[in-house]
Amino acid sequence: MTETTEVNRRTPAQATGALLSVRNIEVVYDKVILVLRGLSLEVPKGAIVALLGANGAGKSTTLKAISGLLKTEDGEVIRGEIVFDGERINGIDPDKIVRRGVFQVMEGRRIISDMTSIENLKLGAFTRTDDGIAGDIDMVFRYFPRLKERTGLAGYLSGGEQQMLAIGRALMARPKMILMDEPSMGLSPLLVKEVFAIISEINRDLGVTILLVEQNARAALSVASHGYIMEQGKVVLDGTAEELRNNEDVKEFYLGGAGDQRKSFKNLKSFKRRKRWL
Repeated sequence: MTETTEVNRRTPAQATGALLSVRNIEVVYDKVILVLRGLSLEVPKGAIVALLGANGAGKSTTLKAISGLLKTEDGEVIRGEIVFDGERINGIDPDKIVRRGVFQVMEGRRIISDMTSIENLKLGAFTRTDDGIAGDIDMVFRYFPRLKERTGLAGYLSGGEQQMLAIGRALMARPKMILMDEPSMGLSPLLVKEVFAIISEINRDLGVTILLVEQNARAALSVASHGYIMEQGKVVLDGTAEELRNNEDVKEFYLGGAGDQRKSFKNLKSFKRRKRWL
């Protein structure tokens, strides 16, 4: 068998070296509402990749398509494929996707308020059968020492502490990849900085790949190596984090800097975005 034939037999993700490859997927809800319109993106192994966009762009739907959670909302992938670690995963059950190494930290944290922090952490390890759970709880406490001090019910934690608990719960699954949905939501600027610093540490220390959905583009691009920008259910722009930070359109629409001669885009914003990117 020739080398060329071997390359041709690989999946798209294997051929490009990506841990995750989303290829031209379309997603509908209730069999009629088209939300994702041919979305494609790739996440290299060991990287942090940011997925940016306004409300309603389809960012959370993208994560749910990857993690298999669309079924809970009458959604489905009707076209394209999602390949993780060389295997197609769209269409399989969420618990099997977790076992393959993908864990999603949901928007709004979704911790169990009437369980303790440790009980919430153990819940993250529900797919595991090994005896290393206690050691991993200690590991989570090293990243989030504040949680070790909070022994009561998780519902009494602050918003920042609940976000830390949600990330810690994800680590308990020993994932290859974490999907994070709006980790800065509802947090003070100081806590946002702290949480993103820890996300960067986790990626560096543990080698966990992260796909980060975030409306705080500045914070996301401060830790990501690459970014994608979504509009109306598809990717309209992508590049390295540095390229996106220096892009005039990204500055104008997502980083709060109008740049050059632009004085007001209140009425032209949507028109400009469609004309330039779509």
